Amino acid sequence: MKHIRNFCIIAHIDHGKSTLADRLLEYTKTIQVTSGQMLDDMDLEKERGITIKSHAIQMEYTYQGEKYILNLIDTPGHVDFSYEVSRSIAACEGALLIVDASQGVQAQTISNLYLAIENDLEIIPVINKCDMISAMPEEVEDEIVELLGCKREEIIRASGKTGMGVEEILAAVIERVPYPQGSDEAPLQALIFDSVFNSYRGIIAYFKITNGVIKSGDKVKFFNTGKEYTADEIGVLKMEMVPRKELRTGDVGYIISGIKTSKEVKVGDTITHVARPCEKAIDGFEEVKPMVFAGVYPIEAEDFEDLRSSLERLQLNDASLTFQPESSLALGFGFCCGFLGLLHMEIVQERLDREFDMNVITTVPNVSYHIYDKQGKMTEVHNPGGMPDSTLIDHIEEPYIKSSVITTTDYIGPIMSLCLGKRGELIKQVYISGNRVELHYSIPLGEIVIDFYDKLKSISKGYASFDYHMSGFRPSKLIKLDILLNGESVDALSTLTHVDNAYKLGKRMCEKLKELIPRQQFDIAIQAAIGSKIIYRETIKAVRKDVTAKCYGGDISRKRKLLEKQKKGKKRMKQIGNVEVPQKAFLAVLKLD
Repeated sequence: MKHIRNFCIIAHIDHGKSTLADRLLEYTKTIQVTSGQMLDDMDLEKERGITIKSHAIQMEYTYQGEKYILNLIDTPGHVDFSYEVSRSIAACEGALLIVDASQGVQAQTISNLYLAIENDLEIIPVINKCDMISAMPEEVEDEIVELLGCKREEIIRASGKTGMGVEEILAAVIERVPYPQGSDEAPLQALIFDSVFNSYRGIIAYFKITNGVIKSGDKVKFFNTGKEYTADEIGVLKMEMVPRKELRTGDVGYIISGIKTSKEVKVGDTITHVARPCEKAIDGFEEVKPMVFAGVYPIEAEDFEDLRSSLERLQLNDASLTFQPESSLALGFGFCCGFLGLLHMEIVQERLDREFDMNVITTVPNVSYHIYDKQGKMTEVHNPGGMPDSTLIDHIEEPYIKSSVITTTDYIGPIMSLCLGKRGELIKQVYISGNRVELHYSIPLGEIVIDFYDKLKSISKGYASFDYHMSGFRPSKLIKLDILLNGESVDALSTLTHVDNAYKLGKRMCEKLKELIPRQQFDIAIQAAIGSKIIYRETIKAVRKDVTAKCYGGDISRKRKLLEKQKKGKKRMKQIGNVEVPQKAFLAVLKLD
């Protein structure tokens, strides 16, 4: 056990975690690196150049004549995948904190660092990309010393591209990261930190053993679900899965026990023996809290069950996705899904399409609101369709977040006006070092859900980083904005919005829909309404056939008679005709700007 080290890599997005992980794998001769980012095996990860899943891999390294086993977990850096990071941290004793030499400490660096400190991990600071011309290692070292309170000589300068500093990183991991504590004699306790679905072998769970020993063929049970299984195969994770006869305390490995249903494997559950169970589950694991809710509906109604099984399988691989069935008048049966953010929602949509061949419509994303009625009873509402009648509502509370934006002083003005436009309140402003500043804002979560991150990146030319966490609920003046097509409400386009923004949003939605809905044989009225009050209207003119073409000359009454006849036909058509809203329209409403 003294020769095992479990550590993860944490950093802000684009600071070179995966490239550095490649160098570590290459240096320890675990694999021959043929192309970049060997651990990012999903097509989406390669295309976008981001890590979406945490990836675990075992390396062997000889240091000062002794052989060590190093278990490395590469984690994502985007704020939407911080749940993946929290799970990886629970399975480690140490973390490499990577900071880009040309960008310095950024918002996500700080939030991931706090996650690691809460779990008592040993932090090894590394400055990456030191080979770049724009690198400023001295300034970045100052920032890290201020942030961590460590000594300058503890910071390692490295480069994922050239391989500089890799030896020092491996030496630091072995010397500074504590070996796993626990006893082989105690009852088995193993924490499940991830799971994947394999269509031939069922569900494969990845775990880290805190106490005890597990052997192939043992009878095991999952503590929280209480289900019992036989460990058909156990082993360690290299580039492929390598079977082993037994795994001991401190090891990270996988278990295959022929589980077919996804509900039986809960990430964060504890594995123990049936014959000699442990007394309590491993703590330090928290339930996922979705931030953004959206309806996901199959385009063909008969694909509903296929969509359910696709979501269940995807949930195994991505435990931060939550879903429950719901129905909509416009779109039929579907699911209300909870996501950690907009990027997460986009990735889930892409993965449904690529991995499961599911074509889906996604509604406007919403956050969850607390609605109190006159009796003081609270209901939690995720979509405007679930709102009670406005006469019964006493007040509505919306979720607020505490956000931190780190940027250079040149962009403070535009960023402040962006946050104020989103009903943000400035809490404090801290100068970090040189010309870098950290702004702390309290903002309603509903305001940042749709386009805040994109706008922030564009006004700061990519020099601002953003991170947030929930801070609770506050009362707010919110109203439901309905969109009516020919007097019929389209529930998939309803939104909850602040009183001050209602007119502007209604107007923009109507104008956008006018562009996107194809013209019919009759006039279509597009209206934005609050309750029974119409606040804005656009009309899509009918496609007209020139019925008077055959009347040339003669009395005007002949033409009038034909036009009257056509008018009656259009009226009848309007009563039976229904307006098709294309999928493009639902998506365009998300990106109104």
